[in-house]
Amino acid sequence: MVANSKRQLAEFVIDKAFEPVMRARPDGKSDSDRRTLQHLQDATRAEIERYRGYGSAAELITNFKRDLRSEPAKRVHAQLRRLHLPTLEDIQDEFEGKVRSLGLRRRD
Repeated sequence: MVANSKRQLAEFVIDKAFEPVMRARPDGKSDSDRRTLQHLQDATRAEIERYRGYGSAAELITNFKRDLRSEPAKRVHAQLRRLHLPTLEDIQDEFEGKVRSLGLRRRD
């Protein structure tokens, strides 16, 4: 059950925040926006692997929260917003609801 919770949380974040970035197409974007999108997709690919690799739901929850407030993540969130793509901040409330629905506590 615990491993299933971790998998459910990881797939939730991937589906809601990361997959839209991976599906974004450069069509009609400026050269600068195309380069930014490519960089964001490369970073997102690494994030997907990181989220799938966490050892527990608790570890995933802790790192989700860190990803919301870290300076590098804030820079990435700003780039994503500029390209009208979702950020972790956009799904935070839904994520916390998912955590509660799984009977887990968010670690502060």
